[in-house]
Amino acid sequence: MENRPISNIDYKAFEGKWYSLYSIPTLMDKHWRQTTETYTLKDEDHFDVFTTYHKEGKPEEKSITSKLFFDPEKPDGDMKAQFLWPFKIGYWIIELADDYSYVVVGHPDEKYLFIMAREPKMEADLLVDIIERCREKGYDVSELVSQEHF
Repeated sequence: MENRPISNIDYKAFEGKWYSLYSIPTLMDKHWRQTTETYTLKDEDHFDVFTTYHKEGKPEEKSITSKLFFDPEKPDGDMKAQFLWPFKIGYWIIELADDYSYVVVGHPDEKYLFIMAREPKMEADLLVDIIERCREKGYDVSELVSQEHF
């Protein structure tokens, strides 16, 4: 299977809250748990993203804001995330359920991976299937970390 962004996304349907269930984290979110991301469509060219999380072993909730840009010249799933201006990083939507119940976010170089869903849990069989497809696309799924949603 090839690691590539999907072609078509209904951005309005993608809007809303997502629970990050498993990830190959970036350096920034390496110790985050119970992460959620809320996407709000803005100006037809980006989402404002509000992320909440708990640092590993800490009870207090933290938050961060970012932006997620899309380019009409590229496939819908080929996006750029911006946490700190002017820097942007690759953010590829590599799988999306037809009913928008789950999404898999990857990276052009298979550096990180996020399996997110509209609910804080997912059926075990579906999760196993998603992880296997990610492995086939070149991701080191042995590095997946649970976000510990309860």
